[in-house]
Amino acid sequence: MFSFYKMQGTGNDFVLIDCLDNQFEYSLPVLAKYLCDRHYGVGADGIILVEESSTADFKMRIFNHDGTEAEMCGNGIRCLAKYVFEKNKIEKTEFSIETLAGIKSVKLELEGEKVISVTVNMGEVVLDYLKYIIEIDGKQFQVYPISMGNPHAVVFVKNVEEVEVEKIGPILENYKYFPNKTNVEFVQILDRKNIKVRVWERGVGETNSCGTGACASSMIAINEKFTESEVTVDLKGGKLQSCYDKSENSIMLKGPAEIVFEGTIEMM
Repeated sequence: MFSFYKMQGTGNDFVLIDCLDNQFEYSLPVLAKYLCDRHYGVGADGIILVEESSTADFKMRIFNHDGTEAEMCGNGIRCLAKYVFEKNKIEKTEFSIETLAGIKSVKLELEGEKVISVTVNMGEVVLDYLKYIIEIDGKQFQVYPISMGNPHAVVFVKNVEEVEVEKIGPILENYKYFPNKTNVEFVQILDRKNIKVRVWERGVGETNSCGTGACASSMIAINEKFTESEVTVDLKGGKLQSCYDKSENSIMLKGPAEIVFEGTIEMM
């Protein structure tokens, strides 16, 4: 039996497990599948493990719904940051978190002792400067690949509500151009400062939100001169703010994170 916290960031939900003081000996891919199951487990898009780090204040490991380990998660890292501060694991409001995509710095905004938002320096943006034309059922999609430490494919559409995400998403996720699969963002430009996004996440399916996906969408929109460098991203689960620093070639992501409940579970 072990304890966990159910957390969410703009509707992208996670089972967070504190491994700072405990040795955790379960098979993590199997555990992720079990805990994420919305009928037989806790129910989540992924699991987050908070671990000690030799190079940063904390280490984050994240496993998707299907048991695969992800390099990075913008919503997940905000959840972890809120957890470690509010549970008195750290007193600083600015600190570092090790991920498979490198060390990320976070800054907390407080209201009393409660974390109301977290800003994450998502690091260097890697643009492929490629555009793939992919045809699906006779319709052509212009796809922009981009890395936010994990792979993304951005597609601009006129209206995200009319996109068959559950049909097109998995085709693009597994397309031959993406040997490690990819997250897919369908992006509608609202105006120079606002975009609307639906996300098909690699190893999960359509989710309410994706932090790295919000950054990937913003970055391509900025690079194509569709928007300014500060963008509000409207996702199914809420809104995130992104800001691109051209001089550093890095993008900042700001948004909320919430603890939904605390629980214990016994593994069968």
